[in-house]
Amino acid sequence: MSADSKAKFDRLILPRLDDGFRLARWLTGNPTDAEDVMQEACLRAFLGLERLVENNVRAWFLTIVRNACYSWLEKHRPGIFLSSEQLQWKDQRILETGSHESAALPSAEDMLIAKDEALRLSRAVEGLPIAMKEVLVLREYHDLTYREIAEISGVPIGTVMSRLARARQHLLLRLERDADES
Repeated sequence: MSADSKAKFDRLILPRLDDGFRLARWLTGNPTDAEDVMQEACLRAFLGLERLVENNVRAWFLTIVRNACYSWLEKHRPGIFLSSEQLQWKDQRILETGSHESAALPSAEDMLIAKDEALRLSRAVEGLPIAMKEVLVLREYHDLTYREIAEISGVPIGTVMSRLARARQHLLLRLERDADES
């Protein structure tokens, strides 16, 4: 490992580890598996640094993370890509909260309601087929453009748009169904 390679990795990749981890966590379904994926993704990124064109490092790294996730999923959960049916929700995960600050502190009741809504949303996202979940997470949680998502996913922009629309529609239907059942 040369000092130049390490410095380039530290400068370009380390600031993007949180984004990569969030994507890996969403795609694998849990933080432990996401850590395994991130180790592989970081190794791939380090080995590919000489081919990196620095115009969009974030999309380049998230593409590596995505591909590492899919490789990991094919190895550890080989049936995951065989069906377009909704995936089973296995573990409860709480949706990450943003850094939005309000003027007044929320009451305990407000916090419980918000936690419940975040859990419902997280379950709904987890229930999406992997291709829909991928574009939704990249768009809504990573704030990537359709073009960047298409580049990362290796599909046309129109496919990104239709998957995103279908993902949002599935989420609305699932949330409505869950509200009716409550």
